[in-house]
Parts: sequence; structure tokens; C-alpha cells
Amino acid sequence: MAASVNKLGLIAGNGVFPLEVARAARTRGIKIIAVAHLNESDRALDSIAGEVTWIKVGELQKIIDVFKNAGMSEAAMAGGISRARLKDSFAPDARALKMLANIGRFSDDAVLRGVAREVESEGIKMIDPVPMIEHWIARAGVGAGPDPTPARMRDLDLAFAVARRLGAYDIGQTVAVRDGMVAAVEALEGTDAALRRAAALVGEGLVIAKAAKPGQDLRFDRPAIGPATVDLLAEIGAAMIGVEAGVALILERDRTLELARAKDVTIYGYAETNA
Repeated sequence: MAASVNKLGLIAGNGVFPLEVARAARTRGIKIIAVAHLNESDRALDSIAGEVTWIKVGELQKIIDVFKNAGMSEAAMAGGISRARLKDSFAPDARALKMLANIGRFSDDAVLRGVAREVESEGIKMIDPVPMIEHWIARAGVGAGPDPTPARMRDLDLAFAVARRLGAYDIGQTVAVRDGMVAAVEALEGTDAALRRAAALVGEGLVIAKAAKPGQDLRFDRPAIGPATVDLLAEIGAAMIGVEAGVALILERDRTLELARAKDVTIYGYAETNA
């Protein structure tokens, strides 16, 4: 982000990521002009951002109009959009339909890149918001919880190998393994539903990998976990979750790690040297 910038456009998706970007910007004296998505973004954004415009998913021209009218020179994306809910909440405008026709493939990364190109074509630079919260980037090794056994590390190796292969097809970021068996791969249902399905199939002791897809543009979409992730893992009796060191975000880091310790869930920063 340019040092002289005193306001930032924010395209807000779901989860706590947009809220934390907005909070971090506010502490730096940067005013957030946010465009948030109905039925996706957290309403708490209204009390954090300087201005918030609520839109339906797919109103691309409205995003651009909000930023241009506010005189934005830089903008960022934070948080995802649930593809499972698009059948109920997707309302693409003419500009979005043209963009989708041009990209040819309705994958997460392709759509996000397409949106970014449209915004940048109007002279608004799309940036990575993570440097404002870089202390939340996962570090290598055990972050919290019990040290993993060799067997669980083998499961984690398998989970990451599968995630990296399938990620090239935009299938999902999350893979669950137990005792050398792949129990579930995240698809349209999202992470939580995939993990509940895995636990229903194989029971407790799951080892989970959450990985960026090959070639994923990290300005727009990074794997992330937070307190709600740990609560779910404890609920289903999962043993460990691995996230990519130097890439993934541990949102609300201190709280997340403290909760993992309390619930005996291992959080592990997986590095390439593990593979």
C-alpha cells in the first residue's frame, strides 16, 4: 500500500477476515470505504468501516461506482463468497455477465481475477491487504496443541498432497484424512460441511490440510482458520489441522491458539520441507 494513501476500498466477503482488515486499517488512520455483500458479509462491518454500501453478489458495476465516486486509488478483497448460496443470492449485472463470459470458467480464482481486472481497468489498483495483519500469517511447526505423532504427520503429508493435486481443478482448499484414508475433500458445500461429513464417515482423529490452490492469487484469497475452526474441530473430535506456513492466516491468532491448546487440537504450520 502506498504510504500516502489515507483511504482504502474494501470488497468484503464472508467471515472475520474483512472485519480484521477494516480494524487494522482504522488503527493506521486509513478510512475504509467498503462494499459488502448481502447474506454473506458480517453486519459488524457497519460499525468498523468508515462507509459501507451493501450489494447483492454480482453487482460489479456498483462496486466500481462506489469506489470511483469516493475517489479511491487502491482497493482490496477480503473474505470469500459461498458458492453453495449463489443459487439464491447471485444477481449479476451486465458488466458482471460480460466479465464472466470473457473468463470462460466459473472458478473462484478466475472470477476474483476477473473482478480485479475490471476494477483496475478503472484506475483503481487492487492490493493484498495481508501486510496490515502479517502477524497472523502461519509460522512453520506446531503452533498449538499436542505434538503430532509420526502417523499423524504421514496423514498430513497425504492430505496436503491430495489438496495440491485437486486444487488445480478448483475443487477446494480442504482435505481430511484418517489412518491413510482420504475421508473428505471440500467441494461446493464449504469447509465446515466437508469436515462434518468426514467425521460422520470415519469418526474421531481426523487430520486436516487447508492449502492454497496452485497458482492462486493470494491478493484475493488465502486459506485461513480462526476460533470457529477450532471449535468445529473439537466438536467432531479432529486431531490436527495443518495450514501452509508463510501463506495461510490464523485469524485472531492469540485467541485461536489459546483455544486449540485448551481443546487439545494441534495447529501445525506445514512447510515445503515437510513434503
